[in-house]
Amino acid sequence: MIAIEVGIELCVYVYALTKDFPRDERYGLTSQIRRSAVSIPSNIAEGSNRHSLKDFLRFMHIAKGSLAELETQLIIAVRLGYIDDFANDLISRVLKLINALIRSLNYRITNND
Repeated sequence: MIAIEVGIELCVYVYALTKDFPRDERYGLTSQIRRSAVSIPSNIAEGSNRHSLKDFLRFMHIAKGSLAELETQLIIAVRLGYIDDFANDLISRVLKLINALIRSLNYRITNND
């Protein structure tokens, strides 16, 4: 599934981006950012292997929430001076894929597919 692959790409990017964060952030912002990033493809994968469309949809909403968390945490990292910028286009790609899945699942649930 392409959404999982792009989510993994984002996760790998985030790990590289946070590699040089200050040591005192290891259990703070670095950990939070990495957990949010890992959560995105993990929830997409878990949801896609559920037996009901409603469960799948629930996991897509969790992934979307994790993506919003990640974006907020990266903005905080920029403002703290830990990074200069981040790949917002990659976040946008993941968001578009998740939103497309949510629309598709809502349609299928509504039309009893």
